[in-house]
Amino acid sequence: MKAIILVAGASRRLLPYTAEVPKCLLEVGGKTILDYQLDAIEELGVTEVIIVTGYRREQVHEALAARAAGLHITPFVNHQFFDTNTAYSLALVREAFAGEQILYMNGDVLFTTQLLRRVQEAAAANPMAVEHKRCGDEEVKVIVNDGGRILEVSKELDPAASLGEFIGVARFDAAFTTPFADALDRVIAAGERTAYFERALDLLAADHPLHAIDVTDLPCIEIDFPEDLQKAREMARKFES
Repeated sequence: MKAIILVAGASRRLLPYTAEVPKCLLEVGGKTILDYQLDAIEELGVTEVIIVTGYRREQVHEALAARAAGLHITPFVNHQFFDTNTAYSLALVREAFAGEQILYMNGDVLFTTQLLRRVQEAAAANPMAVEHKRCGDEEVKVIVNDGGRILEVSKELDPAASLGEFIGVARFDAAFTTPFADALDRVIAAGERTAYFERALDLLAADHPLHAIDVTDLPCIEIDFPEDLQKAREMARKFES
């Protein structure tokens, strides 16, 4: 199993905090967001990590080089980070994950090791961490059937019909990652360079099982705005190893 983290974005909505520091290196409770994720990956025994960088990539690469040995981290660079999005970043590394089981995470999510373990150990195929709640326009939402299978995933879904928010942490199994990589390529070939990677998931949901895993009881937050950063810093005080 490999882990993949996307940290390429410029995070303009978090200015001025990200004017000199990439979002993943913002400190939350004495550690960077990226360190929380890498520590969780390491605790689960996953040793190979792929990270797609872009904005202020030199700082990210320096931070990775400064970590103690334990993880084999391979950085890839999205040089088009200003005018692309997560579908493009993930498509760049398709050769590194197609046909393999992966743990996937957006690089701007603060979560506990317990949450990542729940996703890693889930019995369902292709589990995606979902916080059950009433969403707004900003969140990536999911619609599921009675068995928890995801039927649709998108920001554009009707909040009233949605189970909750996909928080950007998932496990994609080996049988899924090749069609997933192909779907990402189709999204980019169609000119959707600014699409989120969930666009590819939505294309596949009818024919490939994706399952919502409830993580509502565990602390987690996607950090997009200054108020999110403040909430994350308050949340981090409650984290336990």
